[in-house]
Amino acid sequence: MSHHKDPGRLKAGSLPVVQDFYERYPYPPPVESLDKYRALWQDPQKKRADYHLYWPSAPYCEDHCILIAGCGTSQAAKHAMRWPDAKVVGIDFSANSIDKTVQLKRKYQLDKLELHQMPIERVSELGEQFDQIVCTGVLHHLASPDIGLKALRSVLRPEGAMQLMLYAPYGRAGIYMLQDFCRRLGITASDEGIDELVAALQLLPPAHPLQNLLREAPDFRNPAALADALLHPQDRAYSVPQLFEFLENGGMTFGRWINQAAYEPACGVMEKIPQISRLSALPKAEQYAATELFRGSMLTHSVVAYRNDRPGGPQQPEFTSEDCLDYVPIRRADTICIQERLPPGAAAVLINQSHTFKDLVMILDHAEKNLYGGIDGTASIGDIIRKNPVSTLSADASCRFFERLWQWDQVVFDQSMQTSKSSRHAKAM
Repeated sequence: MSHHKDPGRLKAGSLPVVQDFYERYPYPPPVESLDKYRALWQDPQKKRADYHLYWPSAPYCEDHCILIAGCGTSQAAKHAMRWPDAKVVGIDFSANSIDKTVQLKRKYQLDKLELHQMPIERVSELGEQFDQIVCTGVLHHLASPDIGLKALRSVLRPEGAMQLMLYAPYGRAGIYMLQDFCRRLGITASDEGIDELVAALQLLPPAHPLQNLLREAPDFRNPAALADALLHPQDRAYSVPQLFEFLENGGMTFGRWINQAAYEPACGVMEKIPQISRLSALPKAEQYAATELFRGSMLTHSVVAYRNDRPGGPQQPEFTSEDCLDYVPIRRADTICIQERLPPGAAAVLINQSHTFKDLVMILDHAEKNLYGGIDGTASIGDIIRKNPVSTLSADASCRFFERLWQWDQVVFDQSMQTSKSSRHAKAM
């Protein structure tokens, strides 16, 4: 049975402009089948990697409580399918989006999925607390993103994790130019307006900043996607410094980027610039800000954030002591290992297929390839090193290699073994 929240004050004829927009052009576009998605998440290691991306120090579990805030037409159903033992709650202020999700809930018998039509600002009315909150592509459309973030924080458990995706400004320069173009000419989100806009984009000059995005984003061929990008009545973008300020004002603290290699000075083209020593000497937040400026074309920022009063802090991996030998590396699901047509001296090349920058290619020598081959999702770094006695790498060098795998988004770590050892040690003292 679906759970619909009485929209209360949200009455027909007085809907906010943004809500009316999504009633007419739901985005992402509705899907009828989740069969391929379900098949992708049958791999238990893929699920473990996803879990420990958010909670590296916590023991793995599948029965956590998840809120999908601004769930659109299918996102809540996908999470309920991914985590069948979890309680998944989806909220959205669009009745159309909720109805599309209800159809998927019924089709796939997602009995633990609850759905409520309500805005994010009223999420506390659910009277629940969540281990994980997923809010991607939503807050930047609110009249007050700060109020939205604070509302979400109020229902996040102290040790919970929040996944946020927000627009980034520099890669969207062409989008904002066309948005302004549409406003000046009075082009609105209607079927006729979208058809005319599609025709105009065919004549866009080759050097226009939007052209590269049109070539590389086939999603733009979908009318709803085009409307969401160019005719949306309300959005804003956040540079890295603005994002960090946004989190701080909302009582949150930065944990990590979902994919961090593009922000890391040690990865890809950034490590080759003449200013790398100066860049590496900056505080982390400043490194990320400088890297965003140099790369110049980031469209979004996707982060894991925690409450600023989280017990023990964010608890991301550290490689400054022997504790890292107890970390269990788990391969990221989007990584492929290439062993043919390699550059000179390389034994393998690792590519995370979710990366959008072509320079993020990690080259392994023979010793590193042997260590990488020892990753099975259960062996710790120390175990892998001990099982490779012929390795030419020292223990310190081997640990640095696993740190690089983590920086390049090739692995996440299950640190729960190390955490439990630390707890036992503390109790014994």
